[in-house]
Amino acid sequence: MALLGIVKTDHRLPITAHRLPMNNGRKQIGLALGGGVVRGFAHIGVLAVLEQAAVPIDFVTGASVGAIIGAAYATGMKIPHIIQMAEGLQWFRLAQPAFSREGLISFAKLEQWLAQTFGHLHFEDLAIPFAIVATDLEKAESVVLRSGPLAPAIRASCSVPGVVTPLRLDGRLLCDGGISNNLPVAPLRQMGADFVIGVDVFQHAPQWRYLGPLGRGLTAIEIMVEHSGGGLQNADCLIAPDLSGKTYVRFDKRNELIALGRAATEAQLPVIQQFLDNG
Repeated sequence: MALLGIVKTDHRLPITAHRLPMNNGRKQIGLALGGGVVRGFAHIGVLAVLEQAAVPIDFVTGASVGAIIGAAYATGMKIPHIIQMAEGLQWFRLAQPAFSREGLISFAKLEQWLAQTFGHLHFEDLAIPFAIVATDLEKAESVVLRSGPLAPAIRASCSVPGVVTPLRLDGRLLCDGGISNNLPVAPLRQMGADFVIGVDVFQHAPQWRYLGPLGRGLTAIEIMVEHSGGGLQNADCLIAPDLSGKTYVRFDKRNELIALGRAATEAQLPVIQQFLDNG
């Protein structure tokens, strides 16, 4: 695909340039990108504004869709290329029916697409230090992935339990990172971040009440996922685009979601700039 050529020529060359700011004595900034299925397109708007404002990002973490967008940024891919990547996303390219007791669909195609899009990269190859969170279904704990092949780690973090088949990786049965840590702030602290920007794209929707008891159940699930891991409370700057009630599944809404991400980030730039001025 055309995008593959773009990524191959774009993601390796900037590695040294991205790492240089790590040693200039300033305080380090981490960016946590939360899960939210298609709502994750809002992350692209966030990244665009941060880049335009010359906000240096030293570490990135991602859960679920945040792992996809975060990985693209961590390779050194430019924002226009990330948008181009997003424009090519459709469910038929990512999912296929699974004849399994473990789930209704498989994300094996997603893993293949990731490997084609990014190349067969490992975490160690990335331009920006990057970590992905997943959930160990057997040990009931959050898992931070920071080494080895990138594509299967992203697949694991995106695999919603009960719908998508989990992935056995390094002896663990892994599923969606959003179940245990939807906004992975703590791993950024461990990586060395002094200031953490968190991006929440999983706001719960009071309007689900028109569905009656089912709607109340959906709202409860949204609240549990949004607050999993404690990232909402522990980010130094929380960017929360107004996504309540927005789609989780319609790829054709990507431009609207990107715009909402931009608007929310522009509103938080004074907070980030204050840190930069004092740092």
